[in-house]
Amino acid sequence: MRRPLLAAAALAVAATLTACGGGGGGGTGPDPASGSASLTDEPAQGGTVQVLLNADYSYLDPARGFDGGVNNFYRLVYRTLTTSAPGNAEDNTAMVPDLATDLGTVSEDGLTWTFTLKDGVKFDDGTPITSQAVKHGISRAWDPELGIGSPYAKQTIDAPEDYQGPYRSGDLETIETPDDTTIVFHLKAPFPDFPAVVGQVNTTPFPEGTGEGDEFLTDIIASGPYDLSAYQPGQSLTLVRNESWDPATDEVRTARPDGWQFTIGLDVATIDERLLAGQGADANAIGGAVQPSTVARLQTPQVAERVFKPQGVCTTYMGLNTTKEHLDDVRVRQAINLAVDKTAVQNASGGNQLATVATTILPPSVAGHQDFDLYPRDLDAARALLAEAGVPDGFPLELDIRAQPKMQAQGEAVQQALGEIGIDVELNVIDTSTYYETIGTTSQQNDAAITGWCPDWASSASTFIPPLFYGDNIAEKGNSNLAQIDDDEIDAAIEETQQITDPEQANQAWGELDELVMSKAPVVPLVVEAGVTVVGENVTGLFASPGAATGGIDYVLVGLRDPEVG
Repeated sequence: MRRPLLAAAALAVAATLTACGGGGGGGTGPDPASGSASLTDEPAQGGTVQVLLNADYSYLDPARGFDGGVNNFYRLVYRTLTTSAPGNAEDNTAMVPDLATDLGTVSEDGLTWTFTLKDGVKFDDGTPITSQAVKHGISRAWDPELGIGSPYAKQTIDAPEDYQGPYRSGDLETIETPDDTTIVFHLKAPFPDFPAVVGQVNTTPFPEGTGEGDEFLTDIIASGPYDLSAYQPGQSLTLVRNESWDPATDEVRTARPDGWQFTIGLDVATIDERLLAGQGADANAIGGAVQPSTVARLQTPQVAERVFKPQGVCTTYMGLNTTKEHLDDVRVRQAINLAVDKTAVQNASGGNQLATVATTILPPSVAGHQDFDLYPRDLDAARALLAEAGVPDGFPLELDIRAQPKMQAQGEAVQQALGEIGIDVELNVIDTSTYYETIGTTSQQNDAAITGWCPDWASSASTFIPPLFYGDNIAEKGNSNLAQIDDDEIDAAIEETQQITDPEQANQAWGELDELVMSKAPVVPLVVEAGVTVVGENVTGLFASPGAATGGIDYVLVGLRDPEVG
C-alpha cells in the first residue's frame, strides 16, 4: 500500500512514507536533508554498496510490492514510463520522463493519454522494451492474485468490469499499442496526474507471456541499471550491473556502484552498532532509521558528520475498521481520537528528534496541508462520547502492529492511553515482511492497525486522501482503505476535487477535505516520523527523495568515494 509506511525495507534506509513545500506545493530543492555537505559529494565509479536490513523486502514483483522501502529498491532494477525526479533535482518533487520521451500528451477531453518510448531501451537480455511490453506489465495490475500493489492504474484506466489481467482475460483493449514505441491509454475519467500513475512501480514493463504466478518471487527481468545475481529470501540479495542498460537513455540513475549487496535479517540494534562503528565493508554501508536509543550517540564528532536526517514526509496513523462492532459508530471513533496520548506515541517513536505529533492526515510537507486539531486530548469528553454511544465501560479492541521494537512501543502507548477510558487493547504482533499484505486483506484485518502513508507522487495531496478513504477503493486484497469507510459525502468530495486541474485550487480543496474526513474520525493521526540514519564514511551521493524513497535516501544517486575501500 505505497505507500504504506516503512515496510521491511523502510528499515533499509527510507524514512517514513514524500515531500512538497509545506502547504503550498513546489520543489523542496536538491538537498532537503540535514547532514554534512560531504554526504552529497559525487561518487566514484565502481565498488559495492552494502545495505543492512532488518527484514526482507515485501516482494521483488512490482505488481505486488507497494511500500516505501521496496519502491526505492525497485528504482535500481526497474524502469517505468515516468518516474520521480532524482533527489538532487532542482525540483525533486516532480515527475520526469523515464522510458518515455516526455510526460505524455493528453486529449482535449482528458480521457486519452499518449506516450512514446525512447530509442535504445532494453531488458536485461538485450531485448528491446516495446509498447506491448509496457502494456503487458501494466495489465498485470488487474490480476486478482498478483495485483495487490499500487491501485492507481486500476482506478484510472478504463477496463471491462470483469477484466482480470493478461493471464486470465487476455488483451486489455483500452490500452492501445499502434506500433512498438507508442502506447495509448483510455481513462475512465479525466485525471490530470496521470503521468504520475504510469510512474508507479506496478507499471513496470515485462515481455509478453512472462510474470505469471510466482515467477517473479525469486527472480526478475531487469530494465534498470542493475540485475539480480543472487537472492536468498530472508538472508541476502545481490545486484550486479545490467549490461543492457544504456545510461544515455536514463537521466535519473547515475548507477556509479558496480553492485549492491543487501544483508537481511539483522537485529535492529546490530545494524545501529555496525553503522556507528563503520569497520571493514561497513564503511560502504547504509541502513535504516536508527533506533530511539541510538539517537544520543549520533552527536559524537566521529559520527555526526555521517548522520543523514531527511525531512519527515509520511503520516503514521491508526486506522479504525469502521465495519467492526462499536467502531461503526462515529462517536466511538471520535472518543478514541480524543483519548490517544500522541505525546506518548511521539516518545515511543524516539522523541522530538525523530517524530512530531500529527493532528491531520496530510503531513506539513505535502501540498495542501492545513493546520487544525479537531481532537486535542480530553479524557472526559472521550468518556462522554462512549457513554452517548452506549458503551460507557468501554470494550475490547484488537490492534495490529508490526514486529519491531519501535512499532510495538507505539502500540503500547496507544494501549495505555485507551485503557484510561475503558477500552481494553490487545496487541496483535505481525511479522514485518507480511504486515501490509495481512492488514490489506480485509478478511484478516482486525479492529485497528498502526501503519503509515506517504504520497505516491510528491506534488499533490491526491495520493493521500483517495487511497485511504474513497469507498470504491475497498478491496479484498491490497486494500489501502484500512478504515473501510464508504461515505457518500467523502466520496463525492474526492470525485469533485480530482477533477480540479489548477494545482493551487486542488491543493486547497484537498486540505479542506482532510478536515472533512477527520470530522468522521476513521483514523487517528499519530506522528510524522523523520528517519535519521548514519552511513559508512565511504558512502556519498546522499539525497532525499520525496517521491521515490519516501523522504529517505534515493538509491539511484548513492555511491562510494573510493571503490577500493572495504
